[in-house]
Amino acid sequence: MLARSSPTHACPHLDSCSASPYLMGIMVKHSDPNSKLIAENRRARFDFAIEDDIEAGIMLLGSEVKSLRQGGSNIAESYASVEDGELWLINSYIAPYLQAKTWGHEERRKRKLLVSRKELARLWNATAREGMTIVPLKMYFNERGMVKLKIGIAKGKKNADKRETSAKRDWDRQKARLLKQNR
Repeated sequence: MLARSSPTHACPHLDSCSASPYLMGIMVKHSDPNSKLIAENRRARFDFAIEDDIEAGIMLLGSEVKSLRQGGSNIAESYASVEDGELWLINSYIAPYLQAKTWGHEERRKRKLLVSRKELARLWNATAREGMTIVPLKMYFNERGMVKLKIGIAKGKKNADKRETSAKRDWDRQKARLLKQNR
């Protein structure tokens, strides 16, 4: 008995073929439910020229993690500092978790950041010798559900630099508008 093969199917007998070639076209990649942006320091790119960025872990208490899952944090006024051979996040805000009444946490305590020794040495060199600043850019849950902080090694901008950045952004916006109209 001859099997009929159609040009759309690579395998004449669907029962004997794997399902992967057929499902690949209809399967949709879903974003990971664990990864989620918690807080972003949008002002950092305006006030600083970011030279490099690093992903760092952060040591948190249980009530802090639960509060972050509810979305209560702010890193806009915080900075990182190398002190006594350790990297610390200073002045970051994590809202209190109401269900943890007795064993709660301080809202603006120093939190230890976790980086490798090589990265710590590079950060110390950048801040102590080159006069750079360590600025937190984003706080997020990664794909494994761990809280991570993206920090940037930055140099402060002067007012003229800020005006130049603003003018360039406005010109890019206007240029995009003109190109869209000419289509």
